[in-house]
Amino acid sequence: MLHDVITWLRCPICGAAAERGLTLGQGVLRCPVGHSFDVAKQGYASLLPGGAHTGTGDTAAMVAARVDFLGAGHYRPIADALADAVRAAEAGRIVDLGAGTGFYLARVLDAVPGAAGLALDISKFALRRAAKAHPRAGAVVCDAWQPLPLRDGVADVVLNVFAPRRGEEIRRVLRPGGELLVVSPNRGHLGELVGELGLLGVDERKDERLAKALTPHLAPAGASEHTFTVKLTHAEVATVVGMGPSAWHTDADALAARIAALPDPVEVTVSVTVSRFTR
Repeated sequence: MLHDVITWLRCPICGAAAERGLTLGQGVLRCPVGHSFDVAKQGYASLLPGGAHTGTGDTAAMVAARVDFLGAGHYRPIADALADAVRAAEAGRIVDLGAGTGFYLARVLDAVPGAAGLALDISKFALRRAAKAHPRAGAVVCDAWQPLPLRDGVADVVLNVFAPRRGEEIRRVLRPGGELLVVSPNRGHLGELVGELGLLGVDERKDERLAKALTPHLAPAGASEHTFTVKLTHAEVATVVGMGPSAWHTDADALAARIAALPDPVEVTVSVTVSRFTR
């Protein structure tokens, strides 16, 4: 799919000064100035400048947990909500910023025939999956906190699901009238697990921080809350913890003991907000 999204991309080194196209060769992307970037055998390209730090990306273990959990369909209603929103926007070019394994992007592309997608993430382990998530999706390694390796105004819709975001960069890559769809957790999200397992909770000022980051650059265009329950086995509880930020902050032995004390299966609340912003 890199062939189909190559025109969306720009060189992350010299592209800040001018819009410079990239060409795809045998295992490499090149810009007219001569900067080159590797294309992995799994199909994703790395557009990280030299010296970039990738320590915040999902590990192989986190990606494996995410594949298992999302593949079981527990978060399918979230993907369906995104698909409905993108279908209403009549989008043809969809960028998933912080795409992970490409699960949500693939579901959106299934719902929008003819659209093409690009998965952006800093984790090469995640993008090995995302590059194969859908026949109409490409995958590129980049840092969401840095200038994105995309041309100005190239995206009809940007997806951002439980992922970092920079408002000014999202505005730059959206076309006029384009939309950003942000999925963020609510206070009750996984509430039955947070206290019992000592997981990271949702910041009380989440909505305030989201508005502060985005409204100087994009206009709020509505939001919808999606709350439902799922029944999780002990193994699935371990995977949902292992795929998220709490994986960095929990002791494996202590976590296993706490999970063993839960009912099996345990009913867990999933609660998120899908927020729309427009350029």
